[in-house]
Amino acid sequence: MPTRRLAATLQGDGHIRLVEQDVPQVKAGQVLVQVHASLVSPGSEFRGGWRALCEQRDKPRSGVEPQTFGYANAGVVVETGVGVERFSVGDRVACMGAGYALHANFAVAPHHLCVALPDNVTFAQGSYAHLASTAIHTSRRGEPQLGEFVGVIGLGLIGQLSARMHQLSGCYVAGWDKIAKRREIASGWGIDSANSPAEQPLADLTREFTAGAGLDAAVIAFGGDATGVIDELDQCLKVSPDGHTMGRIVIVGGAGYTFTHRTTNHDIRIAARTGPGYHDELWEHGDDYPPVFMRWTTRTNLELCVRLIHEGKLNVDTLTTHSIDFSDVERQVDAILDEPDDILGVVFEY
Repeated sequence: MPTRRLAATLQGDGHIRLVEQDVPQVKAGQVLVQVHASLVSPGSEFRGGWRALCEQRDKPRSGVEPQTFGYANAGVVVETGVGVERFSVGDRVACMGAGYALHANFAVAPHHLCVALPDNVTFAQGSYAHLASTAIHTSRRGEPQLGEFVGVIGLGLIGQLSARMHQLSGCYVAGWDKIAKRREIASGWGIDSANSPAEQPLADLTREFTAGAGLDAAVIAFGGDATGVIDELDQCLKVSPDGHTMGRIVIVGGAGYTFTHRTTNHDIRIAARTGPGYHDELWEHGDDYPPVFMRWTTRTNLELCVRLIHEGKLNVDTLTTHSIDFSDVERQVDAILDEPDDILGVVFEY
């Protein structure tokens, strides 16, 4: 079994460097995976996306210890811990989990944070399972119904995936983002509408998209202060006969907001993580929750994501703008940062 691995670390100066370190010991309920692909989640990993990484390079932080990062990868099982019966050596798997599914050529993860990959799902596609599960959980929190109008504000990876999950639930979805490349990608995979709120007010865009009916629900899929956007959504949601706007607003990720009188009749929901189970160490490493009581856990959400990719209903390839050789990650990341707005899905390949 391997005893050393290469892992990507984020430096205080905003640069990514590879370091050699010990492979963690495989504990009971865990698997050791030789990683073949990992997906960058820039909003979480760089605390604000690729632009934030560029800004960190302009204003380096001193005294910051290098940190390993990443929480979504895919590869082949090379060792199983005590009690693991779901996987055998040689199985292809997608893995997730902060502190586990790192950007590294070997990773150790709890078995319930891993799911099997069908032969027709590539490792690069499998590395999307974590973020796709976050999007599924976002959709479940919003309780979409067939035929509803949904607006997604922010078309980063989570926004794109959330939009598609709402489509698969039978909704008509409009996506809004100021970055042209993101709108282009969303239009490419078939979102119902993609526009820039900088070019036309959200209220006007909504009126056109819903034929005056208003949105039934909205997803806030960006970080930072969302108070202004939520206030603007007040003019986009459906209106009751007594003049009150009503609808569901789901916030996924790190957006913050201040309640105002305009949100009185809005049903605001927070979508955290990937579903029940994640960060419950007993569940991650041990027995599953009874499905009769907990139908959709983090694991069953992961399995559904992989099935949707396998069946061609979720095309994550359209989201990948850059594939980077992990052994040359430092130089190749430097090369793409000249145009941060053109970056969406970045997959490290091993």
